[in-house]
Amino acid sequence: MFYQPGKTDHGLPHDPFKACVVPRPIGWISTTSPTGTPNLAPYSQFTNLTFDPPYVLFSSNQTVTGDRKDTVKNAESTGSFVWNLATWDLREAMNITAQQFPYGVNEFEQAGLTAEPSTVLPVEVPMVKESPVRFECVYHSTMRLPGNPPMGTVDVVVGRVVGVHIAEGVLTDGILDVRKTKPIARCGYFQYAVVEDTFEMVIPGMSSDVLYGLEGSARRNGEKAKEIKEGEKRKVEEERL
Repeated sequence: MFYQPGKTDHGLPHDPFKACVVPRPIGWISTTSPTGTPNLAPYSQFTNLTFDPPYVLFSSNQTVTGDRKDTVKNAESTGSFVWNLATWDLREAMNITAQQFPYGVNEFEQAGLTAEPSTVLPVEVPMVKESPVRFECVYHSTMRLPGNPPMGTVDVVVGRVVGVHIAEGVLTDGILDVRKTKPIARCGYFQYAVVEDTFEMVIPGMSSDVLYGLEGSARRNGEKAKEIKEGEKRKVEEERL
């Protein structure tokens, strides 16, 4: 089959677009309003962008009434937000926080979750204590992509990760173990997936520089930058002789 979005009909009973790009990490984002009200909501369009320093983004479609989501407004107003890993054990709580409660309702209380204060953000943001992995993020920017009304327009919010919390119980031999965290992911329609196992593949013939980039090693990247700087310094000194 072939169709052109916005021009031709796909002819299926349900739109297949979101079901094609799967599985998607869930951006379970907590924020605080300018008046101090906690907010927690999941976004299925979320990812990391780079690793040194680490950045993440989530995208938020506006509401059916054409309003921007509370999460976006809070992140922009306070300059802070937190990403909380959504897991198999927390799936029902995450789903409760997906409801569009009236502004000012505390989703932590609605879902029976424990709010734990952030540690390094300029404005304190509650984190989901039950989540084994949390990122404290400083707001960087918003890219607003226009779309068809009422919900097509989307705010793409970028944040720099300034604090990472990982529960010791989900580590195995110094590696974050997805068999212990069991993260859930968004699929198409109303479907989700859970990650319970992994397999490894290393790109053949790649240099160590490429491999540490794929791993996302900020430490190795810093060492490489130092090596390059020292090499350039030696070259300048040799040219002077």
